[in-house]
Amino acid sequence: MNFVRRTSTSFSIALSWGLAMALSMATFMPSAQAQTAPYPSKAIRFVNNFPPGGPSDFLARTVGEAITTAFKQAVVTENKAGAGGNIGADLVAKSPADGYTVLFGIDTAFTVNPSIYKGMPFKPSDFKPIMVMVSSGLLVGANPGTGFKSMKDLIAQGKTKGLNFSSGGSGSPGHLAAEIFMDAAGIQIQHVPYKGNTPAVLAVLSGEVDAGVLATPGMLPHVKAGKITPLAVTSRQRSRSAPEVPTVSELGLKDLELEVLYVAMVPAATPEPVVQVLQKAFTEALKRPDTQAQLASMDLFYEGLTGADASKRLSDLAQRYARTIQSTGMKVE
Repeated sequence: MNFVRRTSTSFSIALSWGLAMALSMATFMPSAQAQTAPYPSKAIRFVNNFPPGGPSDFLARTVGEAITTAFKQAVVTENKAGAGGNIGADLVAKSPADGYTVLFGIDTAFTVNPSIYKGMPFKPSDFKPIMVMVSSGLLVGANPGTGFKSMKDLIAQGKTKGLNFSSGGSGSPGHLAAEIFMDAAGIQIQHVPYKGNTPAVLAVLSGEVDAGVLATPGMLPHVKAGKITPLAVTSRQRSRSAPEVPTVSELGLKDLELEVLYVAMVPAATPEPVVQVLQKAFTEALKRPDTQAQLASMDLFYEGLTGADASKRLSDLAQRYARTIQSTGMKVE
């Protein structure tokens, strides 16, 4: 079995990236360019930098429907996946800074990729946040054929025979979690990257891999059907939909505690009045009773962070993950 090789990565690059992002966002001055018409006056494009079918895609389309109703303008969601989210993010970074192209995805393009990809195609100063919208934990789930009934069982095999873990791609939350798990528990894991969270979950379901640490929303339907065995969640609190599953902290694996942040970003030069219109619309969309019910059904927790608070949350994560990547030797495969 070919286990993940550990090589050195640069802590300083990710730390500088995270600090630069916080500084650029905190010191940004609104563009003096006047809007030619009241915003919005045409369709808005959400660019989701991960494949269709995953939690970020669901969230983009749910929020898009609410904003379409509020603005009486179409919101079109496009999936531009690849390179751990860098392809879609780069597309938005190079789009006009007018509020009509919004990056809709997860934090890893900003918190993980700068430490594992050589030659990032965009700079930290290319973006500013509309909002850190919601968060979700990951769920450690195993194929029932493994016979695992607890994290203790999984760790025991990891120390003797090793394990195969799927993820949604190199640099994804599942990849990061697997690397942290190896380091914290002293086990061997072969990382098997897939093109998105949905095929990574299906790999656990079919037995192509032993297990995965994957976004809880994608795992829960199969857990409820008895087709994936839940072992733990990485969030600070237990899942609302599977409260019987312990947290990693409860099991003595505090280092494995992590959450995925779902973010909306625009090019940094987007005028501040436009950003404020979007922030208000996103807040109203996410707080609608029907949206709240959908979020709860997928174990997504409202965050609603904007401005300096959003920038600091992302910067803090970038620094934490840079230390993790340096320690574990995580790399793009």
